[in-house]
Amino acid sequence: MLTAGQVLQLIRNGSCRTRKELIELTGLSRSTITDRVDRLIEAGYIHESGVAISGGGRPPSVLDIDSTNRFALVADLGAGHARVALTDLAARPLAEEHTEIRIELGPEPVLTWVRQAFQRLLDRTGHARDRVCGIGVDLPGSVDHASGRAVRSFLMPGWDEYPIAQAIGTGFDVPILVENDAKAMALGEWWMHWRETPSLLLIKVSTGIGAGIVIDGQIYRGVEAAAGNLGHVRLRESDDRVCTCGSRGCVASLASGHALAVDLGQSSSRDVVRLVQAGDPAAIARTQEAGRTLGIVLATAVSLLNPGVLVLAGDMAQTREHYLTGIRESVYRRSLPYTTRNLDIVTSTLGERAGIVGTAVIVMEHVLSPDAVDAALETPPLADRA
Repeated sequence: MLTAGQVLQLIRNGSCRTRKELIELTGLSRSTITDRVDRLIEAGYIHESGVAISGGGRPPSVLDIDSTNRFALVADLGAGHARVALTDLAARPLAEEHTEIRIELGPEPVLTWVRQAFQRLLDRTGHARDRVCGIGVDLPGSVDHASGRAVRSFLMPGWDEYPIAQAIGTGFDVPILVENDAKAMALGEWWMHWRETPSLLLIKVSTGIGAGIVIDGQIYRGVEAAAGNLGHVRLRESDDRVCTCGSRGCVASLASGHALAVDLGQSSSRDVVRLVQAGDPAAIARTQEAGRTLGIVLATAVSLLNPGVLVLAGDMAQTREHYLTGIRESVYRRSLPYTTRNLDIVTSTLGERAGIVGTAVIVMEHVLSPDAVDAALETPPLADRA
């Protein structure tokens, strides 16, 4: 006996578009399907969006997700920026705000700005807090999903074990989900442009280097949520450079935006991007070299995962083809031909908004999951509670 939440999934994934199709696919009685559908409509999960072609008699109503009845608040936090958005439940941003703020300032000033920005978005769009059904935050570090806390945050001093979910959710009685930024970005790119691809690998190269892996539409996190830490693969044990993790010779200490900035006498990876875009020969040469260095590690990842697409994201994706050219050179030279035969190596299409979109998808998938929907349908609205 399918629950209302499971019926919703059949509508979401396109398996069924009408009540008749639900009855035929599930084998449930008309009265049972009517009950499930009516409850989903009443709760605002779905609506009737038109009529289907009739085989005779009255045309059946088409059932569709009502993505504009509930909203998500999401925040994308990087080493030097914060971006927040109010999105609908199709992961489409309705309003956004951005600021330059250093993550190393610590959780209190950064999350205070996020909370205040969330309220500004609601005020600007005229939506009440009770229309928000979930909150998502992505961070440039490893995350404990059960507790909503950052762990092993090399770029985030003061954030380890900080109760991010509790701090960000003040005044909201909704699920609060915390994710690594590269993983969220990978899901965002997959959702918007690569849903026909069963495996995607995204590499974020900004201040540091991180990676996100999406397999069959799901983020792969690993046993300790540490999957994707390519930046801390050691290439040169004897190298003098000390990585943020404390080791020497990590690929991040050789090929990250921060490493390039140090070599070129700049303050940040964005300064390096400006030099490359201006045609500076030294910056272009160092950027291509960094791409080749990271490509050595990526060649192994490609051989291991055999992804359909490899996406370069983060600041260094804005160096036009220069960083990407270095990656392609190493990957194609060091990988077996059949592992790259159908591999697309591209730059991010979402750019700075990849994290926002991916985090919104994470919230959307959670609040529209069968368990979450069934639990919500069993809970009376606030106005009806004693």
